Amino acid sequence: MKKAIIGKKLGMTQIFDEKGNVIPVTVIEAGPCVVSQIKTNEKDGYEAVQLGFMDVAERKLSKAEAGHLKKAGVSMKKHLKEFRLDDISGYKLGDTVTADIFAAGEKVDITGITKGHGYTGAIKRWNQHTLMKTHGVGPIHRQSGSMGVIDPARIFKNKHMAGQYGSEQVTVLNLAVAKIDAEKNIIAVKGAIPGAKGGIVFIRNAVKA
Repeated sequence: MKKAIIGKKLGMTQIFDEKGNVIPVTVIEAGPCVVSQIKTNEKDGYEAVQLGFMDVAERKLSKAEAGHLKKAGVSMKKHLKEFRLDDISGYKLGDTVTADIFAAGEKVDITGITKGHGYTGAIKRWNQHTLMKTHGVGPIHRQSGSMGVIDPARIFKNKHMAGQYGSEQVTVLNLAVAKIDAEKNIIAVKGAIPGAKGGIVFIRNAVKA
């Protein structure tokens, strides 16, 4: 992984290629991000770059966060994320990272937090079948059937049942960058990405491209 950026999901739309084909894309406001910390092998045992995204008032940060950013000499940022890169020699403290580090046609991996659905049943959470809706079956149809068998007379661990659904970190691999608008800090990525509108996402080079 050689480059990365923090962005905000703006929503989905469609664009047309040179042949007139419709391409569904997700629009992301990517950056500008500021380099708020650089970690080295000598000091930290590994190499990484920490980026900050989205200006925020100092009163909305903790004392530790505000002190960390003041020490780096950068403006207050709401979101911080550390990226391990193959080569950090091109980054300096206080540098600005913008959307034009990527180019149209590149493959990227995007990480985000999926939409939260709260406490849901097994049918919505695990796509299980409903019970039969014929005469004599009911009155409840949207529930699981048998939980197990007589022997060993218990429910095995990891049985798909009702519970919290969504609000988990998901990474989508090998998405193609369809378009870049460097002036507006916009990256249009072909296809869908995790999360709701306004959600924070992390864009990196594809590791399996």
